[in-house]
Amino acid sequence: MLMRIWELSPRGIKILYFSSFLMNMGFYALIPYLTLYLTGSFAWSMAMAGVLLGVRQFSQQGLTFIGGIFADRFGCKPSLVIGVFIRSIGFISFAFCTNTWHFFIAAIISGLGGALFEPSFQAAFARLTPEEHRKTLFSFKNVVTNMGIVASTLVGSVLSTLPFSYLALSAGLTYVFIGFLCLFALPSLEVEMSQVSWAQDVKEIIKDTPFVIYTIILIGYYYLYMQLFLTIPKLAQTLTGQSESVAYIYAVISGSVILLQMHVTKWLEKYQQRMTLIGIGSLLMGTGLFLFSFSTTLWELLINSFIFAVGIMISGPVLMDIVPILAPKQKLASYYGFNGYSLAIGGALSTSLGGWIYDLGAQINWSALPWFCCLFVSLVVTWSLHRLEGRHSKRFLSAS
Repeated sequence: MLMRIWELSPRGIKILYFSSFLMNMGFYALIPYLTLYLTGSFAWSMAMAGVLLGVRQFSQQGLTFIGGIFADRFGCKPSLVIGVFIRSIGFISFAFCTNTWHFFIAAIISGLGGALFEPSFQAAFARLTPEEHRKTLFSFKNVVTNMGIVASTLVGSVLSTLPFSYLALSAGLTYVFIGFLCLFALPSLEVEMSQVSWAQDVKEIIKDTPFVIYTIILIGYYYLYMQLFLTIPKLAQTLTGQSESVAYIYAVISGSVILLQMHVTKWLEKYQQRMTLIGIGSLLMGTGLFLFSFSTTLWELLINSFIFAVGIMISGPVLMDIVPILAPKQKLASYYGFNGYSLAIGGALSTSLGGWIYDLGAQINWSALPWFCCLFVSLVVTWSLHRLEGRHSKRFLSAS
């Protein structure tokens, strides 16, 4: 199956696959250990570390709409390359931070880089993907992403035994390599550029009510997903007393996606209710997180992480497929950028509010509090997506 997918992929898609692998390897090798570094070496509270991650998240996803508009007017490739180089500067800066404000500046720079390259990367991938193979190639992209996460656990585990600066430098230099790879190897994209004003783009997207509501609902989805960066690593370390346990959890989640994603996609390929699928996946993610409240051993954490991973496998490819279905081709990056607000707000809430709820649960001696909240959020997301699909079923089914 993998050989067939590779043969279906144009040269540009293969470059993007490799770039995605490296991006996720560098990102996941750094960010989870950044939390442990700040709460350990600098004695930050979980809430404070969560605020930093939230600032980084919002400085990226909060500006992806602007990055998407930029890409639609000046080209996906220039936006992608510039953004990747800016991200490298931000990550390298973490190696030299000594004061609180240093970390926040580095976080903002790394986020701004992502605001430029993320919508252009997604739009480039969608434009280079043959429409008849889009679901399959999007699913494989999810597999490649998780291959990068698995690789990051190895890199992060090795470098976590060294001073944190080595980890930050390694992650930053990985993005430098990606920038040069895309600059010289990625083909230029011959597409029609948007000719209307930026304000008109904003106005037209805001008028797309189903798409805007979909973006709002996804705030809850990303609240669940972004627990990977704060509360899950902290719980694993607290429960086991070893930072290496974080790598085991990521390995289970990513390994499950690598081994099972294409099978799950094939099994669900005839199921046309996209919103319902995302809702089912979200509910499984929330259930896996809720079961963390009953975990007392690493093995129980890993089992619940697998349930979380199944939810990601169901939701992930469908999430990526919705935007190119609904967006005009000349505004694809802008739509991806606007959709990024769901990750901006959901991610910021997950790390800041989620960190505060985690601390609150510890203070009131109710450690299950953050995981009960996750289950509630998943139920709201599932119900909302089902209602949205029911109200606009003709539009979503006509795109099938």
